[in-house]
Amino acid sequence: MKQLTIIKIGGNIVDDPIALEQFLIKFNQIPAPKILIHGGGVMASEMAKKLGIETKMYNGKRITDFETLKMVTMVYAGWINKYIIAKLQQIGCNSIGLSGADCNIVPATRRSPEPVDFGYVGDVNPSKINNGIIINFLGRGICPVFCAITHDQNGSLLNTNADTMASSIAIAMSKDYSTKLIYCFEKEGVLYNQEDPDSIIPLITHKRYIELQNEGKISGGMIPKLDNAFAAIENGVSEVYIKHAKNLENDRQTLIK
Repeated sequence: MKQLTIIKIGGNIVDDPIALEQFLIKFNQIPAPKILIHGGGVMASEMAKKLGIETKMYNGKRITDFETLKMVTMVYAGWINKYIIAKLQQIGCNSIGLSGADCNIVPATRRSPEPVDFGYVGDVNPSKINNGIIINFLGRGICPVFCAITHDQNGSLLNTNADTMASSIAIAMSKDYSTKLIYCFEKEGVLYNQEDPDSIIPLITHKRYIELQNEGKISGGMIPKLDNAFAAIENGVSEVYIKHAKNLENDRQTLIK
């Protein structure tokens, strides 16, 4: 099967123009086909403050009321997505910016209000993703760039976790490609000691993941990231890595297996 590389970047790259430009140059050097998925939570929080919209979080997850939904759509699907597209076109990577609503590519289900009402937040079923549209773009040499805005097929947009978006798309695409998923974030990889950037755990199995949680070495936002990584591995994705975007071309990373 042909190799497909899917990379997810977060706010530490998106919110830093220099870091983003350096990353996109490296991303452009990755052989096609490839897909880029981005977050942008820091910029969304800054915009919310400017607009007087209260940012509400629960266990590190954004609660999305209707005003917040409008704001994150403007930030994610608007400025961030199209800015990335413009930068990719500048360096010769023909790309298209997409949300999950475009071409009905990523339909989602609004999350149940029980036990916590997250508002307009969408959960994705990978089997519902319209991977044929993505394959069509890839076959034409076009790189899809996704923000994490989805829709419920009933006229409402939904805010979806970008890590989940990446995992779900990777699972859907693994039916047709040997798929590599790379999560790029602000650390060098999964660290045994958060204060020591050299304490990278090179390999994490699911058994080791449970042990690390019990030891208190993995907590907070790293848990949903690793849950998504293991969901990908368990559902057909060939390779999953967690690393810093600056290390895209080297092996300084954590392999999830």
